[in-house]
Amino acid sequence: MKRKLENKLLEWKKHDKRKPVLLHGARQVGKTWMMKYFGESHFDQYLYINFEKEMRYRDLFKESLDPQRVLVALEILTGKKVIPGQTLLLFDEIQEAENGLTILKYFQEDLPELHIIAAGSLVGIALEKQSFPVGKVEFVKIDPLDLEEFFWATGNQRLNDLVCDGDWQTISLLKEEFLNVLRDYYFVGGMPEAVQTFIEKKNHRDVREVQTQILLAYQQDFARHAPGEVIPKIKIVWNSVVSQLAKENKKFVYGLMKKGARAKEFETALDWLEEYGLITRIYNLKKAGLPLAAYRDLKSFKLFVLDVGLLGALAKLEITTLINKNRLFQEFKGALTEQFACQELQAKHGKNIYYWTNPSGNAEVDFIFEHQSTIYPLEVKAAENLKSKSLKTFAAKYPGIHCYRTSTSNYRKEEWMTNVPLYAIGHLGLNDL
Repeated sequence: MKRKLENKLLEWKKHDKRKPVLLHGARQVGKTWMMKYFGESHFDQYLYINFEKEMRYRDLFKESLDPQRVLVALEILTGKKVIPGQTLLLFDEIQEAENGLTILKYFQEDLPELHIIAAGSLVGIALEKQSFPVGKVEFVKIDPLDLEEFFWATGNQRLNDLVCDGDWQTISLLKEEFLNVLRDYYFVGGMPEAVQTFIEKKNHRDVREVQTQILLAYQQDFARHAPGEVIPKIKIVWNSVVSQLAKENKKFVYGLMKKGARAKEFETALDWLEEYGLITRIYNLKKAGLPLAAYRDLKSFKLFVLDVGLLGALAKLEITTLINKNRLFQEFKGALTEQFACQELQAKHGKNIYYWTNPSGNAEVDFIFEHQSTIYPLEVKAAENLKSKSLKTFAAKYPGIHCYRTSTSNYRKEEWMTNVPLYAIGHLGLNDL
Protein backbone atom coordinates (compact mmCIF):
# COMPACT_ATOMS: atom_id res chain seq x y z
CA MET A 1 0.00 0.00 0.00
CA LYS A 2 1.70 3.17 -1.21
CA ARG A 3 2.04 5.88 1.44
CA LYS A 4 3.41 9.39 0.97
CA LEU A 5 5.39 9.00 4.16
CA GLU A 6 7.79 6.68 2.32
CA ASN A 7 9.27 9.59 0.37
CA LYS A 8 9.80 11.60 3.54
CA LEU A 9 11.57 8.66 5.18
CA LEU A 10 13.77 8.20 2.10
CA GLU A 11 14.92 11.82 2.42
CA TRP A 12 15.63 11.18 6.11
CA LYS A 13 17.64 8.03 5.29
CA LYS A 14 19.96 9.97 2.98
CA HIS A 15 20.44 12.94 5.32
CA ASP A 16 23.92 13.10 6.86
CA LYS A 17 22.66 14.89 9.99
CA ARG A 18 19.60 12.80 10.64
CA LYS A 19 18.02 12.23 14.03
CA PRO A 20 16.05 9.20 15.19
CA VAL A 21 12.51 9.37 13.80
CA LEU A 22 9.58 9.10 16.19
CA LEU A 23 6.42 8.06 14.35
CA HIS A 24 3.32 8.99 16.31
CA GLY A 25 -0.39 8.69 15.74
CA ALA A 26 -3.42 6.79 16.97
CA ARG A 27 -3.48 3.01 16.97
CA GLN A 28 -4.24 1.28 13.67
CA VAL A 29 -3.08 4.12 11.38
CA GLY A 30 -0.26 1.99 9.95
CA LYS A 31 2.83 2.81 12.01
CA THR A 32 4.05 -0.79 12.38
CA TRP A 33 3.39 -1.64 8.73
CA MET A 34 5.21 1.50 7.56
CA MET A 35 8.26 0.77 9.70
CA LYS A 36 8.60 -2.83 8.54
CA TYR A 37 7.85 -2.04 4.92
CA PHE A 38 10.49 0.69 4.89
CA GLY A 39 13.02 -1.67 6.47
CA GLU A 40 12.30 -4.43 3.96
CA SER A 41 12.36 -2.08 0.96
CA HIS A 42 15.32 0.18 1.69
CA PHE A 43 17.75 -1.61 4.03
CA ASP A 44 19.83 -4.77 3.94
CA GLN A 45 18.13 -5.82 7.16
CA TYR A 46 16.07 -4.46 10.01
CA LEU A 47 15.80 -5.31 13.70
CA TYR A 48 12.28 -4.93 15.08
CA ILE A 49 11.40 -4.76 18.78
CA ASN A 50 7.82 -4.33 20.01
CA PHE A 51 7.95 -3.25 23.66
CA GLU A 52 4.24 -3.85 24.20
CA LYS A 53 4.30 -7.47 23.03
CA GLU A 54 7.84 -8.46 24.08
CA MET A 55 7.91 -7.60 27.75
CA ARG A 56 11.46 -8.88 28.35
CA TYR A 57 12.80 -5.87 26.44
CA ARG A 58 10.99 -3.24 28.53
CA ASP A 59 13.89 -2.89 31.00
CA LEU A 60 16.51 -2.71 28.25
CA PHE A 61 17.28 0.96 28.99
CA LYS A 62 16.60 0.87 32.72
CA GLU A 63 20.14 0.26 33.97
CA SER A 64 22.13 1.92 31.20
CA LEU A 65 21.61 4.69 28.64
CA ASP A 66 24.85 3.84 26.85
CA PRO A 67 23.89 3.05 23.21
CA GLN A 68 26.89 0.74 22.73
CA ARG A 69 25.88 -1.40 25.72
CA VAL A 70 22.29 -1.41 24.51
CA LEU A 71 23.37 -2.63 21.07
CA VAL A 72 25.46 -5.43 22.56
CA ALA A 73 22.44 -6.55 24.61
CA LEU A 74 20.17 -6.38 21.57
CA GLU A 75 22.56 -8.42 19.44
CA ILE A 76 22.82 -11.12 22.11
CA LEU A 77 19.07 -11.26 22.75
CA THR A 78 18.06 -11.30 19.06
CA GLY A 79 21.04 -13.07 17.50
CA LYS A 80 21.31 -10.32 14.86
CA LYS A 81 24.29 -8.06 14.15
CA VAL A 82 23.50 -4.34 14.00
CA ILE A 83 25.55 -2.68 11.26
CA PRO A 84 25.30 1.13 10.98
CA GLY A 85 24.31 2.15 7.47
CA GLN A 86 22.91 -1.30 6.68
CA THR A 87 20.62 -2.11 9.61
CA LEU A 88 17.44 -0.21 10.41
CA LEU A 89 16.64 -0.35 14.12
CA LEU A 90 12.89 -0.31 14.80
CA PHE A 91 11.44 0.35 18.27
CA ASP A 92 7.66 -0.10 18.30
CA GLU A 93 5.38 1.10 21.14
CA ILE A 94 8.46 2.71 22.63
CA GLN A 95 6.46 4.42 25.36
CA GLU A 96 6.12 1.02 27.05
CA ALA A 97 9.90 0.78 27.67
CA GLU A 98 11.35 2.49 30.71
CA ASN A 99 13.51 5.40 29.47
CA GLY A 100 12.47 4.44 25.93
CA LEU A 101 12.09 8.03 24.77
CA THR A 102 15.17 9.21 26.65
CA ILE A 103 17.51 6.67 25.02
CA LEU A 104 16.84 8.22 21.61
CA LYS A 105 18.83 11.29 22.69
CA TYR A 106 21.93 9.21 23.38
CA PHE A 107 21.64 7.31 20.13
CA GLN A 108 21.53 10.64 18.30
CA GLU A 109 24.56 11.97 20.18
CA ASP A 110 26.76 8.85 20.27
CA LEU A 111 25.68 6.84 17.21
CA PRO A 112 24.24 9.30 14.66
CA GLU A 113 25.23 7.00 11.80
CA LEU A 114 22.70 4.38 12.98
CA HIS A 115 19.23 4.58 11.39
CA ILE A 116 16.51 4.40 14.06
CA ILE A 117 12.74 4.66 13.71
CA ALA A 118 10.64 4.50 16.87
CA ALA A 119 6.86 4.53 17.05
CA GLY A 120 4.21 4.91 19.70
CA SER A 121 0.44 5.18 19.92
CA LEU A 122 0.45 6.96 23.26
CA VAL A 123 3.52 9.17 22.86
CA GLY A 124 1.75 12.38 23.82
CA ILE A 125 0.58 10.80 27.05
CA ALA A 126 3.96 9.15 27.74
CA LEU A 127 5.71 12.53 27.52
CA GLU A 128 4.16 13.42 30.86
CA LYS A 129 5.96 10.49 32.49
CA GLN A 130 9.33 10.38 30.69
CA SER A 131 12.08 12.89 29.99
CA PHE A 132 11.84 13.81 26.31
CA PRO A 133 14.97 14.53 24.23
CA VAL A 134 14.03 17.95 22.84
CA GLY A 135 15.86 18.68 19.60
CA LYS A 136 17.30 15.17 19.39
CA VAL A 137 14.37 13.45 17.67
CA GLU A 138 12.43 14.13 14.47
CA PHE A 139 8.69 13.93 15.11
CA VAL A 140 6.73 12.48 12.16
CA LYS A 141 2.95 12.12 12.39
CA ILE A 142 1.20 9.35 10.50
CA ASP A 143 -2.49 9.72 9.68
CA PRO A 144 -5.06 7.51 7.99
CA LEU A 145 -4.78 7.33 4.20
CA ASP A 146 -5.89 10.57 2.60
CA LEU A 147 -8.05 10.56 -0.53
CA GLU A 148 -5.07 10.63 -2.89
CA GLU A 149 -3.57 7.57 -1.21
CA PHE A 150 -7.01 5.93 -1.41
CA PHE A 151 -7.04 6.60 -5.17
CA TRP A 152 -3.68 4.83 -5.44
CA ALA A 153 -4.69 1.90 -3.23
CA THR A 154 -7.93 1.23 -5.11
CA GLY A 155 -6.38 1.29 -8.59
CA ASN A 156 -7.60 4.77 -9.56
CA GLN A 157 -4.19 6.32 -10.20
CA ARG A 158 -5.22 7.76 -13.59
CA LEU A 159 -8.18 9.60 -12.07
CA ASN A 160 -5.89 11.07 -9.45
CA ASP A 161 -3.38 12.14 -12.12
CA LEU A 162 -6.09 14.23 -13.78
CA VAL A 163 -6.58 16.17 -10.55
CA CYS A 164 -2.82 16.63 -10.13
CA ASP A 165 -2.62 17.98 -13.70
CA GLY A 166 -5.66 20.24 -13.24
CA ASP A 167 -7.37 18.77 -16.33
CA TRP A 168 -10.78 20.08 -15.30
CA GLN A 169 -12.42 19.52 -18.69
CA THR A 170 -11.70 15.78 -18.64
CA ILE A 171 -12.52 15.63 -14.93
CA SER A 172 -15.99 17.07 -15.59
CA LEU A 173 -16.59 14.33 -18.18
CA LEU A 174 -15.66 11.70 -15.57
CA LYS A 175 -17.42 13.37 -12.65
CA GLU A 176 -19.47 10.30 -11.68
CA GLU A 177 -16.33 8.14 -11.55
CA PHE A 178 -14.73 10.60 -9.15
CA LEU A 179 -17.84 10.76 -6.98
CA ASN A 180 -18.02 6.96 -6.83
CA VAL A 181 -14.49 6.83 -5.39
CA LEU A 182 -15.35 9.64 -2.99
CA ARG A 183 -18.45 7.79 -1.76
CA ASP A 184 -16.36 4.70 -1.11
CA TYR A 185 -13.84 6.80 0.81
CA TYR A 186 -16.59 8.38 2.92
CA PHE A 187 -17.68 4.91 4.02
CA VAL A 188 -14.33 3.07 4.14
CA GLY A 189 -12.18 5.96 5.36
CA GLY A 190 -8.42 5.75 5.53
CA MET A 191 -7.65 3.25 8.29
CA PRO A 192 -5.25 0.83 6.52
CA GLU A 193 -6.96 -2.37 7.65
CA ALA A 194 -10.36 -1.07 6.51
CA VAL A 195 -8.91 -0.04 3.14
CA GLN A 196 -7.18 -3.40 2.67
CA THR A 197 -10.39 -5.23 3.55
CA PHE A 198 -12.30 -3.15 1.00
CA ILE A 199 -9.71 -3.88 -1.70
CA GLU A 200 -9.67 -7.61 -1.03
CA LYS A 201 -13.36 -8.30 -0.39
CA LYS A 202 -15.25 -5.39 -1.99
CA ASN A 203 -17.75 -5.82 0.81
CA HIS A 204 -18.86 -2.89 2.91
CA ARG A 205 -20.14 -5.11 5.71
CA ASP A 206 -16.68 -6.58 6.19
CA VAL A 207 -15.26 -3.03 6.25
CA ARG A 208 -17.77 -2.00 8.91
CA GLU A 209 -16.78 -5.00 11.05
CA VAL A 210 -13.13 -3.87 10.90
CA GLN A 211 -14.13 -0.33 11.87
CA THR A 212 -16.22 -1.62 14.77
CA GLN A 213 -13.28 -3.62 16.10
CA ILE A 214 -10.99 -0.58 15.85
CA LEU A 215 -13.48 1.52 17.84
CA LEU A 216 -13.73 -1.22 20.44
CA ALA A 217 -9.92 -1.28 20.78
CA TYR A 218 -9.92 2.48 21.36
CA GLN A 219 -12.47 2.18 24.14
CA GLN A 220 -10.41 -0.58 25.75
CA ASP A 221 -7.43 1.78 25.68
CA PHE A 222 -9.44 4.36 27.60
CA ALA A 223 -9.68 1.90 30.47
CA ARG A 224 -6.06 0.72 30.19
CA HIS A 225 -4.18 4.00 29.83
CA ALA A 226 -6.27 6.93 31.04
CA PRO A 227 -6.28 8.09 34.68
CA GLY A 228 -9.13 6.37 36.49
CA GLU A 229 -10.94 9.56 37.46
CA VAL A 230 -10.92 10.83 33.86
CA ILE A 231 -12.19 7.66 32.12
CA PRO A 232 -15.94 8.40 32.55
CA LYS A 233 -15.46 11.91 31.13
CA ILE A 234 -13.40 10.61 28.19
CA LYS A 235 -16.24 8.24 27.33
CA ILE A 236 -18.78 11.06 27.58
CA VAL A 237 -16.78 13.27 25.23
CA TRP A 238 -16.12 10.44 22.77
CA ASN A 239 -19.76 9.38 22.71
CA SER A 240 -20.91 12.96 22.10
CA VAL A 241 -18.90 13.51 18.89
CA VAL A 242 -21.66 12.38 16.54
CA SER A 243 -24.33 14.57 18.15
CA GLN A 244 -21.96 17.55 18.17
CA LEU A 245 -21.33 17.22 14.42
CA ALA A 246 -24.98 16.52 13.63
CA LYS A 247 -25.92 20.08 14.65
CA GLU A 248 -26.42 22.81 12.05
CA ASN A 249 -23.91 24.90 13.99
CA LYS A 250 -21.06 22.50 14.71
CA LYS A 251 -19.44 24.55 17.47
CA PHE A 252 -18.73 22.27 20.42
CA VAL A 253 -21.36 22.70 23.15
CA TYR A 254 -20.53 21.27 26.58
CA GLY A 255 -24.17 21.18 27.58
CA LEU A 256 -24.91 18.58 24.90
CA MET A 257 -22.83 16.02 26.83
CA LYS A 258 -24.73 16.40 30.05
CA LYS A 259 -26.86 19.06 31.67
CA GLY A 260 -24.80 21.77 33.32
CA ALA A 261 -21.45 20.56 31.90
CA ARG A 262 -18.65 23.15 31.95
CA ALA A 263 -15.34 23.48 30.10
CA LYS A 264 -13.20 23.10 33.23
CA GLU A 265 -14.85 19.78 34.03
CA PHE A 266 -14.00 18.19 30.67
CA GLU A 267 -10.73 19.89 29.67
CA THR A 268 -8.54 17.00 30.85
CA ALA A 269 -10.66 14.49 28.93
CA LEU A 270 -10.45 16.56 25.75
CA ASP A 271 -6.68 16.91 26.14
CA TRP A 272 -6.26 13.16 26.67
CA LEU A 273 -8.26 12.27 23.54
CA GLU A 274 -6.34 14.80 21.49
CA GLU A 275 -2.95 13.55 22.71
CA TYR A 276 -4.06 10.00 21.93
CA GLY A 277 -4.82 11.17 18.38
CA LEU A 278 -8.55 10.46 18.25
CA ILE A 279 -9.88 14.01 18.09
CA THR A 280 -8.90 17.37 16.71
CA ARG A 281 -10.09 20.74 17.91
CA ILE A 282 -10.54 23.36 15.16
CA TYR A 283 -10.55 26.78 16.81
CA ASN A 284 -12.53 29.84 15.84
CA LEU A 285 -10.74 32.94 14.57
CA LYS A 286 -11.44 36.41 15.87
CA LYS A 287 -9.83 37.88 12.76
CA ALA A 288 -8.51 36.61 9.41
CA GLY A 289 -4.99 37.99 9.75
CA LEU A 290 -1.46 36.61 9.59
CA PRO A 291 -0.41 34.60 11.40
CA LEU A 292 -3.80 32.98 11.91
CA ALA A 293 -2.72 31.37 15.20
CA ALA A 294 -2.46 34.82 16.76
CA TYR A 295 -6.22 35.34 16.38
CA ARG A 296 -7.63 32.00 17.53
CA ASP A 297 -10.26 31.85 20.25
CA LEU A 298 -9.35 28.92 22.53
CA LYS A 299 -12.82 28.91 24.08
CA SER A 300 -14.66 28.32 20.81
CA PHE A 301 -13.97 25.23 18.69
CA LYS A 302 -15.39 22.44 16.56
CA LEU A 303 -14.48 18.82 17.27
CA PHE A 304 -13.57 16.24 14.64
CA VAL A 305 -12.35 12.65 14.80
CA LEU A 306 -9.35 11.11 13.04
CA ASP A 307 -11.19 9.33 10.22
CA VAL A 308 -14.37 9.81 8.22
CA GLY A 309 -14.98 6.05 8.01
CA LEU A 310 -14.78 5.72 11.78
CA LEU A 311 -17.19 8.63 12.16
CA GLY A 312 -19.70 6.76 10.01
CA ALA A 313 -19.20 3.66 12.14
CA LEU A 314 -19.64 5.68 15.34
CA ALA A 315 -22.89 7.06 13.93
CA LYS A 316 -23.94 3.55 12.85
CA LEU A 317 -24.47 4.87 9.33
CA GLU A 318 -26.45 2.31 7.33
CA ILE A 319 -24.67 0.67 4.40
CA THR A 320 -27.80 1.24 2.30
CA THR A 321 -26.95 4.96 2.38
CA LEU A 322 -24.39 4.23 -0.35
CA ILE A 323 -27.20 3.29 -2.73
CA ASN A 324 -28.78 6.74 -2.52
CA LYS A 325 -25.89 8.52 -4.21
CA ASN A 326 -25.86 12.07 -2.89
CA ARG A 327 -27.47 11.23 0.44
CA LEU A 328 -24.11 10.07 1.80
CA PHE A 329 -22.57 13.52 1.30
CA GLN A 330 -25.46 15.20 3.11
CA GLU A 331 -25.92 12.67 5.93
CA PHE A 332 -26.54 14.18 9.41
CA LYS A 333 -26.31 17.77 8.14
CA GLY A 334 -23.17 17.29 6.06
CA ALA A 335 -21.08 16.10 9.01
CA LEU A 336 -19.28 13.46 6.92
CA THR A 337 -18.37 16.05 4.29
CA GLU A 338 -17.02 18.51 6.84
CA GLN A 339 -15.09 15.68 8.55
CA PHE A 340 -13.64 14.67 5.17
CA ALA A 341 -12.60 18.26 4.42
CA CYS A 342 -10.94 18.59 7.81
CA GLN A 343 -8.94 15.39 7.23
CA GLU A 344 -7.80 16.42 3.77
CA LEU A 345 -6.66 19.85 4.88
CA GLN A 346 -4.83 18.55 7.94
CA ALA A 347 -3.08 15.85 5.91
CA LYS A 348 -1.50 18.58 3.80
CA HIS A 349 -1.27 21.55 6.15
CA GLY A 350 -1.00 20.10 9.65
CA LYS A 351 -2.90 21.39 12.65
CA ASN A 352 -3.01 25.04 11.64
CA ILE A 353 -6.60 24.85 10.43
CA TYR A 354 -9.29 27.15 11.83
CA TYR A 355 -12.80 28.41 11.11
CA TRP A 356 -14.28 31.92 11.07
CA THR A 357 -17.53 33.47 12.24
CA ASN A 358 -18.58 37.10 12.10
CA PRO A 359 -19.31 38.96 15.38
CA SER A 360 -23.09 38.58 15.03
CA GLY A 361 -22.74 34.84 14.49
CA ASN A 362 -24.90 34.73 11.34
CA ALA A 363 -22.05 33.88 8.96
CA GLU A 364 -19.47 31.09 9.19
CA VAL A 365 -16.63 29.97 6.93
CA ASP A 366 -16.04 26.30 7.66
CA PHE A 367 -12.23 26.26 7.40
CA ILE A 368 -9.40 28.76 7.08
CA PHE A 369 -5.72 27.95 6.76
CA GLU A 370 -2.58 29.70 5.62
CA HIS A 371 0.07 28.50 3.20
CA GLN A 372 3.15 30.50 2.19
CA SER A 373 1.70 33.68 3.71
CA THR A 374 -1.57 33.31 1.80
CA ILE A 375 -4.92 32.88 3.58
CA TYR A 376 -7.34 30.30 2.19
CA PRO A 377 -10.97 30.55 3.39
CA LEU A 378 -12.99 27.46 2.43
CA GLU A 379 -16.75 26.99 2.59
CA VAL A 380 -17.81 23.32 2.52
CA LYS A 381 -21.01 22.29 0.75
CA ALA A 382 -22.34 18.75 1.05
CA ALA A 383 -23.71 18.52 -2.50
CA GLU A 384 -24.57 20.79 -5.45
CA ASN A 385 -25.79 23.62 -3.21
CA LEU A 386 -23.90 26.67 -4.48
CA LYS A 387 -25.37 29.40 -2.28
CA SER A 388 -22.51 31.17 -0.51
CA LYS A 389 -24.02 33.77 1.80
CA SER A 390 -21.40 33.30 4.53
CA LEU A 391 -18.53 33.31 2.07
CA LYS A 392 -19.81 36.54 0.54
CA THR A 393 -19.98 38.08 4.02
CA PHE A 394 -16.34 37.09 4.57
CA ALA A 395 -15.32 38.44 1.13
CA ALA A 396 -16.98 41.78 1.87
CA LYS A 397 -15.10 42.06 5.16
CA TYR A 398 -11.76 40.93 3.68
CA PRO A 399 -11.86 42.01 0.00
CA GLY A 400 -8.16 41.26 -0.56
CA ILE A 401 -8.52 37.53 0.16
CA HIS A 402 -9.60 35.16 -2.62
CA CYS A 403 -12.27 32.74 -1.40
CA TYR A 404 -12.87 29.04 -2.07
CA ARG A 405 -15.90 26.80 -1.96
CA THR A 406 -15.93 23.01 -2.23
CA SER A 407 -18.90 20.95 -3.36
CA THR A 408 -19.82 18.12 -5.72
CA SER A 409 -20.08 20.73 -8.47
CA ASN A 410 -17.40 21.06 -11.15
CA TYR A 411 -14.37 23.35 -10.95
CA ARG A 412 -15.17 26.97 -11.67
CA LYS A 413 -13.06 30.07 -11.08
CA GLU A 414 -14.60 33.50 -10.64
CA GLU A 415 -13.02 36.84 -9.82
CA TRP A 416 -13.66 36.59 -6.07
CA MET A 417 -14.16 32.85 -5.55
CA THR A 418 -13.13 29.44 -6.88
CA ASN A 419 -15.34 26.36 -6.63
CA VAL A 420 -13.15 23.28 -6.10
CA PRO A 421 -14.67 19.76 -6.34
CA LEU A 422 -14.62 17.85 -3.06
CA TYR A 423 -12.22 15.28 -4.51
CA ALA A 424 -9.64 18.02 -5.22
CA ILE A 425 -9.49 19.97 -1.95
CA GLY A 426 -6.37 18.09 -0.86
CA HIS A 427 -4.55 20.07 -3.56
CA LEU A 428 -5.77 23.45 -2.32
CA GLY A 429 -2.78 25.63 -1.46
CA LEU A 430 -0.38 23.17 -3.10
CA ASN A 431 -1.50 23.40 -6.74
CA ASP A 432 -2.62 26.43 -8.70
CA LEU A 433 -6.37 25.93 -8.33
